[in-house]
Amino acid sequence: MNQYTISALVSNKSGVLTRVASLFARRGYNIEALSVCKTEDPTLSRMTIVLNGDDYILAQMMKQMDKLIDVKKIKRMEDDAVYRELLLVKIRTDAAKRSEIFEISQIFRAKVVDVSPETTVLELTGKPSKLDGFVAMLLPYGIIELARTGVTAISRGTECIKDVTDYKEKI
Repeated sequence: MNQYTISALVSNKSGVLTRVASLFARRGYNIEALSVCKTEDPTLSRMTIVLNGDDYILAQMMKQMDKLIDVKKIKRMEDDAVYRELLLVKIRTDAAKRSEIFEISQIFRAKVVDVSPETTVLELTGKPSKLDGFVAMLLPYGIIELARTGVTAISRGTECIKDVTDYKEKI
């Protein structure tokens, strides 16, 4: 199984996320990660979807998404795109282990965003593989809680999914 990232420009209105997610669920495909945000154009949102499967599943899902009226443009993100994810993790820390946690944080360039007598909350942004490595290093210390945003991606250089002349005209 391969992992694919799809970027789509969709109408920025209620119900669009539900329709896209339902499309995957009805076909029995799991969305590995999903990130949605509005764009510089207030009428559009960018949806980044990570899915596991083969080339056939990718092609089917892109065709099905393309049929939705609210999907304006869809593109498979290439390996050379910029991928980022945000991680917040709460670690059980006592005074003896806190310096070790801070050293690991410095190696990964994580930020300490909260410290209490019993816990430390860390923030890290980067490629998903970097976040996975950071979590693996912290597991022995006792992760209390963890939250990840899911991948968001954008093409490098002048290539752009948003080109007004390329929008599908749907009635």
